[in-house]
Amino acid sequence: MNQARVRLATVTAAPFVLALGVQLAVPLVVGDRLPDSLATHFDLSGDADRDPMSRTAALVSGVLLFLGVGALWVASALGSPLTARGVRRLTAGGWALNGFLGYALTATLFANLDATDSSTVHLPLWQLGVAAAVALAAAGAGLLLTRLVPDPKPEPPGDDATARIDLADGELAGWSRRTGSGPLLAAALVTLVAGVFVAVAVSPLYGPVVFLIGLSALVLASAHVSVDRHGLTVRMGALSWPRVRVPLDGIDTASSRRINAVADFGGWGYRIRHKRTGVVLRSGEAIVVRRTNGREFAVTVGDSVTAAALLNTLVDRRKRI
Repeated sequence: MNQARVRLATVTAAPFVLALGVQLAVPLVVGDRLPDSLATHFDLSGDADRDPMSRTAALVSGVLLFLGVGALWVASALGSPLTARGVRRLTAGGWALNGFLGYALTATLFANLDATDSSTVHLPLWQLGVAAAVALAAAGAGLLLTRLVPDPKPEPPGDDATARIDLADGELAGWSRRTGSGPLLAAALVTLVAGVFVAVAVSPLYGPVVFLIGLSALVLASAHVSVDRHGLTVRMGALSWPRVRVPLDGIDTASSRRINAVADFGGWGYRIRHKRTGVVLRSGEAIVVRRTNGREFAVTVGDSVTAAALLNTLVDRRKRI
């Protein structure tokens, strides 16, 4: 790993490490004043409105939150080359997220100090305003720290939609490859485990909900991508469902492009953005299809250059019919 990548990983991981440190330090300092059950959810008036959570479950949940999201953030930063704007967005977003969550969770712990009845715990709504202010300040600090990261070298555009594969008249050809997301798979497994933990230690009502979220993430963690006479097809998960297909008659051109999951699409999975959608399972090269309606569809997969060239060839053949 070169120096730029080391610095980027450090700046990206720093807010998660700091927030995690605070979450571990507060119980050590004031642990004797925290009750066994903590109020963790409040209504708009600031009063606790749900069953309390055990102190152990609350602290473990906080640790898993910062470890899981932090791992995803760092993996995204190191997953592919970033533009200077991508570095700024990724860093500022990570610092802002940790500023907000770190303050909110810490304020919740302090609200529970010396409480003998969790139903009497009060967390004023203005605390959310303070959390938002902390998030903005943290985002500013993150932007300042991006100055320590050398500007990435500009990536070649990699958007040549003129590539073709020579096929004789009547000759058939196809292309397929599996792709997946390590961070999304890890997040899915952590969420599945968390669902079981929540069901056993916290609430049998919320546990299955968390488990289903993890199961959904597991389905979206891998895909089979194919190009043939039907067009571009993406089948998700081991069951090949759900399925996304872009038919040849709906394609204008196809190209290979490098994208970053967070900077370009805001995360992993099936993503929807203005005039573009995508199955984004990792950062890196992707097939990018420009539809005849002007919208784009992208799927991150290896050997995207070959897939895009074959798509262009098949689209040209269909237009001649």
